[in-house]
This record gives sequence, C-alpha cells and structure tokens, in this order.
Amino acid sequence: MSEQQSTPDTPLKKLVGEKTAKALAGHLDLHTAGDLVYHFPRRYDERGEHTDIRSLDVGEQVTVLGQVQRTAVRPMRQRRGNLLEVTVGDGSGGQLTLTFFGNQAWRERELKPGRWGMFAGKVTEFRGKRQLNGPEYVLLGESTEGEAAANEEIEEFAGALIPVYPAAAAVPTWVIARCVRVVLDTFTPPEDPLPAAVRATRNLVGLGTALHDIHRPASKEALYRARHRLKWDEAFAVQLTLVQRKHRASAAPARPRPARPDGLLDAFDARLPYELTAGQRDVGREIAADLGTGHPMHRLLQGEVGSGKTVVALRAMLQVVDAGGQAALLAPTEVLAAQHHRGMLDLLGPLGRAGELDGDPAGTRVELVTGSLGAAARRRALTEVASGRAGIVLGTHALLYEGVDFADLGLVVVDEQHRFGVEQRDALRAKAGQPPHVLVMTATPIPRTVAMTVYGDLEVSTLSQLPRGRSPIASHVVPAAEKPAFLDRAWRRLREEVAAGHQAYVVCPRIGEAGAGEEEPPADDTGRRPPLAVTEVAPLLADGPLRGLRIGVLHGRLPADEKDAVMRSFAAGELDVLVATTVIEVGVDVPNSTVMI
Repeated sequence: MSEQQSTPDTPLKKLVGEKTAKALAGHLDLHTAGDLVYHFPRRYDERGEHTDIRSLDVGEQVTVLGQVQRTAVRPMRQRRGNLLEVTVGDGSGGQLTLTFFGNQAWRERELKPGRWGMFAGKVTEFRGKRQLNGPEYVLLGESTEGEAAANEEIEEFAGALIPVYPAAAAVPTWVIARCVRVVLDTFTPPEDPLPAAVRATRNLVGLGTALHDIHRPASKEALYRARHRLKWDEAFAVQLTLVQRKHRASAAPARPRPARPDGLLDAFDARLPYELTAGQRDVGREIAADLGTGHPMHRLLQGEVGSGKTVVALRAMLQVVDAGGQAALLAPTEVLAAQHHRGMLDLLGPLGRAGELDGDPAGTRVELVTGSLGAAARRRALTEVASGRAGIVLGTHALLYEGVDFADLGLVVVDEQHRFGVEQRDALRAKAGQPPHVLVMTATPIPRTVAMTVYGDLEVSTLSQLPRGRSPIASHVVPAAEKPAFLDRAWRRLREEVAAGHQAYVVCPRIGEAGAGEEEPPADDTGRRPPLAVTEVAPLLADGPLRGLRIGVLHGRLPADEKDAVMRSFAAGELDVLVATTVIEVGVDVPNSTVMI
C-alpha cells in the first residue's frame, strides 16, 4: 500500500497493490482513485442495530451485520470430516445459519457466541432455514492477528456507522472499505465546482468534506450533510445537461409555421360544436407563437384526462398544415392511435376528407399507420404520407420504421410521453429535413419540481380546467375481503349508472388464460389470491352481479381488428360495460362512461 498523494486520475494499482486493483477493476469496474471514492456505500450498519435477516431473499448476494449466538459441529454424512454450523442473529429474532465444510476447528474458536461480525455470501435455503455456505466474514472487536489488517479500519466505526458497499463475491465490503481508507488518507479532491457563495446560500459542505464523510462519517449528522451535498451535485448536473440541451435545441434552425388567416384552423374553429376553455385558448396561443418562430418548439402539455389536450394538439397540427407542412402524432397503443384517428375524423368532418366525394377541397387527409395494417392498406397510407397529401398522420411505433417517409414533417406530437424514450422521440424527429417542432402530452399530473427535473429541456403548459359540464372525479377504496357488502354496493352502483344511460369500465391487471409471455401466478406466501384476470372476471360478472348487461372484453392479446371493433361498439353505446386490462389507461375517451371499477 502506497502513502503517495493521489488525485482522481491516479490508478488504483499504485495505491492498493496490483492484485487488489485487478479484483476491483474486474468485478466492480473501478480503475482509479476517483472511481473508488465515488463508489458510495449502499447503506450503513450499526452494531446492535437490526439488519432484518428475515427479509433476505434466496439467491441474493448479501452482507449482514450479526451477532454469533451458538455454534455446533457434526460429522458430514456423505464424506469424511465435520460440518460447522454457526447461528447468527440480528437482535430482532431473525436468524441465519453459516455453514463451513471440512475440519475447521480454528473457526469454531474464532466465532465465539457474543462476537459481532459482518458476513457476506449468497443466501440459500435448507430445510426451511436461511443460510450462507462458506461465507466471507470479518469480526468486530478483539481482532486476532490474522484479522487485524482487515479489521483495523472497520473498528473506526465500532459503535458508530459501518459502511456497507455494493460488493462482489470476490471483493467483499470490508476489502472495499480498506481500500477506500487507503485512498482517502492520500486523496487530493478535485477543485470544488460550486462557488463558495452558492454553497453558503444552499448550506452545502465542501466537496472534499462530502467525499470523506460519505465513507467515514463521524456522526449521522455528518453523513446527512455529505449525502445532501452529493445528491445536490447529481441533481445540479442533470439540470445543467437539460439546460444545455434546451439551449442547443433553441439555437437550431427550424422552418416557421405561422398561423394563416382564413385557413384550415379557422374553418375548424368555426365548426367546433363547443366553446374552448380559457385554458385551451391560452395554451393554444403559446403553441401558436412557438410554431411561428425560426427555432423548434419543445413544449410539454399536461392536463387531466378530459381536459381537452387532444383538441389543443389538433389545432396546432392544423396550423402546421396551413403553413404547408405535415404533423405526426405518436401514440403508445393501437387502441389509442385508432381512437385518435376516429376522433379527429369526427371533429374535422369534411375538412379531414380532402379528395373524397363529400370532402372539402380546402381540407387535408388524416392517415393511420400501425403495425397491423394489411399490405395494401399500408402501401396506400405510406403513399399518402410520402406525397404530402396526408397533412395529419397518426400512428404507433410503426411510424418510426424505415419506409415511413414524410414530404415535409413540421410538427411531432407525442401522446403519453412517459411511454416513450428519448430515442423514439428523436427517431421520429429525424424523419424531417430540418428539426421539427415537438409537442409532448401527458395526463399524468407532474409537480413543478419533477417537471423541471425530468422535462427540463421542455417549456411546460398545463390545462387545469375541465370543459364545461364535466363533473369532478370521486374515488373510493372498497375493502372487498373485510366488507363484502361494500363490494355488492359497488356493483349495484355500476348498474345504477347503466340504468341512467351511462357506461362503465371494469379494469383487471391480467389477461388470464396463460399463453405466450404470461404465467398463471400462484398465491403468495401470505395466502392472498393472485391478481384477477379479464378472462376470469368477465364471465363471473355476466353470470352474477352484472347479469343482463351488455359486456365486452378488451385486452392486448386480441387481434387489432377485434380490438378496434370492441372499442367502436363501446364508443357507440352498444356495450354497457367494458372489462379490460390497463390497455385502456392511456387516454381512451368515451365521455358517456361515468364509472370505473
């Protein structure tokens, strides 16, 4: 071990020796002093504190802090020699057996009842008991000569905090702790990137102090301050990256798509059967202004289900079509893409059927591109898109594939943004000659702080009003097992809504009838039933509490045309109840449905 001063770039082999450095590199990808210093403990143990041995999972590689309770030696059945079993406890009643094979009398003398130690290995189970076979370990207090080197630095934390690191079988946590100690004793931290004024304003400790105290905290307060500073650094780095991305995007050139008087958008507004909310008008003006600039729009539109995001997005798409471009909407499921297609065609009327007998010559065409389209329909749709005759294109991931080419893609709308990665968003943007404007939408309420962190590269608009006539949503939890009468009342409440002319959803977490990719889950250890499935619940309801109602079934394993037919029937009011998986969760909109169980 070397005592020379080290920097973040110093190779570990110069500090901890070649053999240990090779193990750290091979098993944990740690090569330099900086790598090791930023390899933070995953938790901290205290002697006498509960490790909760009972929560360990079989097959898990663990490090536990425990106290030796008893030892027993017995002859092995299959071969010569003895087996040493050591029972350790965590102070809360949990016990773990350590098993050592062969004649190892010295271990029995070493692992005396009452000794505390850290034990590392893979959890197995034998005759209902959790155990570690031949674990690595280090004992705390009263070190023997052989333990002294490994134990010396651990003992600094005796009675205080013992760091437990993400480790490997060949590199247990106490070896990492020993290496960290050597490095910290010689480590010159990098210059603190945060100015002193910022640190003072935010009550942040210096970087060098934080890096020392995250590994060797003198107290819980010191540990809290170190964690707070290092977490702040991580969040700050994310923010800087997002701001840089935002500046790069805003500096890129984009073709302006300004509003055109007396165009498609004005004609659409004139035929809308209802009045836009004040929020829709305000957000519409923000988006219209963004589209008219020479830099690409990057805006997040959030709003509850039913707040009118789709109409806002459609108005933006029509502004782009008025300016000679095309707009594409990317939806996460075929059910939602098909619903957007039907909904937009209904809203546009003749304006969305240009070239057809009853179409408006001044209108455009709306095309749907999904993976389940037949060959002939796909060729026709792709021709309409490539020629530019289709001003509005709706689809699923199929829009991202090769062969889907646009004449002039000016706007990309991504629905339910959390279902898509940045790569998918970028793949669609790459289909434009110049960077297109981008509008992403979500119905998941996002607090401002989360929006800044996750969508810091986007401007955020929020629709907080519901359209006139929409009732606020009331949610209730029914403890079905404890109060079955409450569940009976829930089904009666659903029937009351249907009797009043409305419709209902019943949502289940599984499809059922185990097929490809789905196993029937057993009841868990507590005896609780597995999650209910659509194919089980639908017949139970049809023969039971919902007897006589028109019930449909919808899930992801149905063929696309069957899914579409079921949603059309439900939207047309031909079904009273739709029993479905969460395939309906992303924006499926049937205003007449008033209850969901």
